[in-house]
Amino acid sequence: MGIAFANETAGYRAARNALLDQEIALRRQMESVAEARRALPAGPAIAKDYVFERSDTNGQPAGIKLSELFRPGTDTLFIYAYMFPRHKADPRPGATEGETAKLPTSEQPCPSCTGLLDQLNGAAPHYEAGGANFAVVANTSLDRLAAVARDREWTHLHLLSAAGNSFKRDYHAEDNDGQMPMILVFKRDVDGTIRLFWASELVYAESDPGQDHRAAGTIEPFWNMFDLGPHGRPDFHEQLNYDCCGSAHSRR
Repeated sequence: MGIAFANETAGYRAARNALLDQEIALRRQMESVAEARRALPAGPAIAKDYVFERSDTNGQPAGIKLSELFRPGTDTLFIYAYMFPRHKADPRPGATEGETAKLPTSEQPCPSCTGLLDQLNGAAPHYEAGGANFAVVANTSLDRLAAVARDREWTHLHLLSAAGNSFKRDYHAEDNDGQMPMILVFKRDVDGTIRLFWASELVYAESDPGQDHRAAGTIEPFWNMFDLGPHGRPDFHEQLNYDCCGSAHSRR
């Protein structure tokens, strides 16, 4: 392709060109998978129009149906099933500051889900401007969702409580061992029927030895950033608070 950098060796350029061929093949594979996803047959219609709890414009609790999460003129709804409370087996420490720290650790949110939502908070307005809808559903109370949003400075996420319905269990975002981190995409047909289009079932698929399950891997910026570096993904687990690194949540 004629690209070269100052002081690079012939060995580096040859290896980089070979890697570029792999990256091109990966791009083609990603496009192929996306095309196959779009070609899925019609998914199962929702069994009921689930009612969630949200905060209205006055900050008061209000019910909202799943069907009402579709803005006029849109047919796609992306729901992230937030593990709040966290999985029963999660050994990581709880929050050390903010309103979330007042909760027992077992009733606090999953640090990994929270880290992902920190990133999606910025992406949400762009996604919705592109013609789709995005919401976050958790099995905790609305006041606890509002508290973690204040702690994390989330301003763009539509946070919904599913504590009063069976949505998460019906869509495999909860089992007998606790919450599961599912991504669920729904499509509204022309006749108004709402169907499950796709779910991140990869979370239930066994990973190869030493591999991350990557169930949400293509939408997690910071993990993909590590993939571009010399050391790959570190032996690291997200936390609710850090003592380093310039995060707004560590400077308080």
